[in-house]
Amino acid sequence: MHQSAAPPSVQGADRTNSLNAALPALAVRHLTKRFGALTAVDDLSFEVAAGDFFGLLGPNGAGKTTTINAIVGLARGDAGTIDIFGHDNVAAYRQARSLVGLAPQEYNFDRYLSIREILIYQAGYFGLRGPQINARADELLAWFGLESKAKDVFTRLSGGMKRRLTLARALIHSPRLLILDEPTAGVDVELRLELWDLLRRLNGEGMTIILTTHYLEEAELLCRNLAIIEGGRIVAHEPTKSLLARQGRSSLTLTVDRPLSPLPPALAAHGAYLDGSPRTLRIEGVAPAEIGRLLADLERAGYAVEDLEVSRASLQDVFLDLTRR
Repeated sequence: MHQSAAPPSVQGADRTNSLNAALPALAVRHLTKRFGALTAVDDLSFEVAAGDFFGLLGPNGAGKTTTINAIVGLARGDAGTIDIFGHDNVAAYRQARSLVGLAPQEYNFDRYLSIREILIYQAGYFGLRGPQINARADELLAWFGLESKAKDVFTRLSGGMKRRLTLARALIHSPRLLILDEPTAGVDVELRLELWDLLRRLNGEGMTIILTTHYLEEAELLCRNLAIIEGGRIVAHEPTKSLLARQGRSSLTLTVDRPLSPLPPALAAHGAYLDGSPRTLRIEGVAPAEIGRLLADLERAGYAVEDLEVSRASLQDVFLDLTRR
């Protein structure tokens, strides 16, 4: 992907961000969706501020995909409302849908169209056509490094190129809200880093982004705010930093100069256990203020510390605490 200029989609975001600036990009209120006896989404309410980079997380079957489908109009809820920049996505479907770009996890391209035609046809769904949209398609192909493949069908693209095409198609109509469903699934490390950089730049230029991902480190790095869904309900909705601060504790790994036999009673009482070696001790859930006392307990027991590692609580730790079934 070319990194020398602002992403072409940002221009569309800038033109419209001054409109309804006080409105949230997305407001989901009391959304409920049932499939027979199964309640996939259960009275779900949350908002995403305009310009936010927002993570929508949850285990498989939690209701994320159903929620996204309801937002973009692929499914209709049994109760509740969804507003996109103030437009009800049922009563004002055309206005609401025109403001959203969706990059799904699964590839659903027409196998008989060239990748350039895929972008142009996508724009047609939003009533966009003519020389201007042709030029925009070429601009996106160039930005994503796909210009040499413009006449190829998508089946001839590599996995990474297919992922780029998915994003280019989502951006063809200059949406204000970009929804990404597992955007880096199955891509190599280099492309993942490129996509992260692109998403940061899009967001920095004013585009609102909603990300669903099972790579929790990705959400921790990119998202300013998070909602975690479990069983069709919100179990957490707050800034990423404050969500991580819920734990406030770390794991402590110590390597000492000789085998720990037996464990010093003070450390055993703190839940310490041997970790792969008779000289390596691990203690979970350590508050920063406790580390000095634990080291002193080891020293009083006659051990010298050769190595020390402190691992802070991660989003994965918080996620598992909130969604453990």
